[in-house]
Formats: sequence, structure tokens, C-alpha cells
Amino acid sequence: MNLTLPNRESGFSFLVRNLVAQEDRFRSAFGILENAIAARAFPACSLAVTFRGELVAHKALGRFTYDPASPEVSSASIFDLASLTKVLATNAMAMILYERGLLDLEAPVTAIVPEFAVGLANDDARRRVITLRMLLAHSSGLPAYKKLFLRAQTREDLVQAVFTTPLTAAPGARAEYSDIGFIILGIVLERLADESLATFCQREFFGPLGMTHTTFNPTPAMKDSIPPTADDRTFRHRIIQGVVQDENASVLGGIAGHAGLFSTAEDLAIFAHAMLNGGHPILRSTTVELFSRRGSAPEGTSRALGWDTPSTPSQSGKYFSERSFGHLGYTGTSLWIDPERQLSIALLTNRTWPDCQNQAIKQIRPAFYDAVIEALGKQA
Repeated sequence: MNLTLPNRESGFSFLVRNLVAQEDRFRSAFGILENAIAARAFPACSLAVTFRGELVAHKALGRFTYDPASPEVSSASIFDLASLTKVLATNAMAMILYERGLLDLEAPVTAIVPEFAVGLANDDARRRVITLRMLLAHSSGLPAYKKLFLRAQTREDLVQAVFTTPLTAAPGARAEYSDIGFIILGIVLERLADESLATFCQREFFGPLGMTHTTFNPTPAMKDSIPPTADDRTFRHRIIQGVVQDENASVLGGIAGHAGLFSTAEDLAIFAHAMLNGGHPILRSTTVELFSRRGSAPEGTSRALGWDTPSTPSQSGKYFSERSFGHLGYTGTSLWIDPERQLSIALLTNRTWPDCQNQAIKQIRPAFYDAVIEALGKQA
């Protein structure tokens, strides 16, 4: 049985289900997740593994919360992707605009968003040399994160706070993963396309690939399919379910360059399959290779353009090849893609339930990835 994808005449290579042997084949990997749920590392998870054009594992474990009466998750459960938004939406949009000649990687941010240089006299000269490549490579000198939501009550206020966030390093001097940079990148892309991130990605990427459960701002009807991510007692004062967990993204209206996207493990498998097919039918293989290749600067970076690559140690485990690329999300989500092995592994959890304190995912995630590749044995 094939995954349902439109545009069969486009020549897209369909991802074939081959799940008959998954329980035996991936017994050890599934056991790691079962033990993690029992140890309360996260209440719920969903996974998808593709290998050589086949979906070879697709499984969900656990319940929405730790309450025994909570609904069980299923393979159709939809998760808050958190920072996977950066690669499935923002980076994907950047790649398409790059191919169409609308995005120049060396263009200064201020040429598109002049507000970025206004009102910060001490930073002005440095901010004017920040390029779109630097935003994508997390080398802009912007800080990793700021709780801007504590002083910005509207989208306009938060955008202004982002534009006036001081630099913490000289542009290009070091790689520092930055939500702030990707919020700005999302705004840049929307201005280049004259269209919202959500609308562009739905028409250009999610729709054509058949990613039918991938969306910003899920509808109320989807809520029962979405595990909650937090019991927010400090900012929104309610259980966060069906709306984005990230507070800055919440103030931005749920659509932002750094967070806000929701999806299923199956949709991530479809996306990964397209990347393993050189981006076809959405992108050219040269574009995928350019954006997924580890940069040579700043020195010591593990970053590509938008994507991360394996480091030592890596959350992808110890087996992914040097050509691999992937990303993590704060809610406990991850996607890693290995072109050499023709392999992708998506793992979605709600490890932030109920209060974001549990960090056990950092040990569980690489162990799970290693167990999947070990289960594939010599084939991989």
C-alpha cells in the first residue's frame, strides 16, 4: 500500500509501506520508547522510519498525558513540532525562493527589513552586514532566545522587540543557534514572497507532497488529535493543547519562522522522502545539497543552511553519516535524514508535559536512533 500523495503524473517516487515485520525488526528500539514512557520521560510518542524508499516503521506509544484515563495516541496523532518548523517551513520556503531567484544568500537583512537597523546606534554598523546566509547558518550574532513575550502583548510589539534585540557577538564570528534569527528570517521571507509563511508553504510544499496533517494554527476540530504540551501556569494559565507551546510564537499569532507548525510522523516521513529524492518534485537536488551541506564557517560549526549536521556527541546518535542532516524541536521532536543510507527517522514526543523540566529525551533520543540503525543491520 502506498502513502497517498497527489500529482502521481509528476513522477514523484511514492513511499511504499512495508510494516509487516516492524514489531520484530525494531523490538529493541520500540522497547527504548516504552521504557521511557514508563519512566515518565514523556507521555506520548509517534515515530516513522523510511529506508530505501519504504516506510519500514510507523508506530505510536503512550497516552496524551500520564493520566491512565487520558486518550491513547495513534499513528494519526498530531504533534507540536516546535523548532522543526525551522526546516519544514522556513527553510523549505527559503530553498524555493532561492531557486526562483528571489532570495540572495548574500543580501543584507536590512535591504529587506530596514527596521532591523533602526534605533540601535551601537549595533547599527554590525547589523548592516548580517546576511540571509548568516540567519540560515545561525551565525548572525543574535542571541539564542529571549522571553520577549513577557513585555510584548501583540504581534507588532513582539516583532519590534525582535528587530531591536541587541547582538551578542560580531556577525559571522561564531555559530549560536538562534530563535531570534529565525523569527527575523520568517519575516524576511514573507516580504520577499509578499505572502504569509503558512499560505506559501501550504501551496508550495505541504499540499503538493500530500502532507495533509501539517499546518500552522490547527483548527478546533483537530484538537482531539493533538497531545497537550504544557500545563502553563505562568503565562497563559491553561493547558496548552492544539495551540503552539512556544510563547513568543503564540504572541506572533501561531505563525512564526522559528515555531508554530504541527504535523504527524507520517507527514514528516513524506517530507524526508522528498529530501532523499533530491527534493523532487518540489526542489532541485543541487538546492537540497547546498542547504544541507555543513558550512565551513564559522570555525567549528555543525550547521548547514537551516539544518544541523551530526556532531560529537550528537542527538542523532553515533551512526548517521557525515552527509546527514536533521533538526530538533523543544517539545521533544526530531527528524534526521541520511542520504548515504537512504534513511530517515522521525520521532515526535510531548516531553514538555507538564512543565518542560524533564530532560531525559537527551539520552533517549540518540539511543533510539542507534537502535533503529542497528536493527537495520548490514542493510544500512
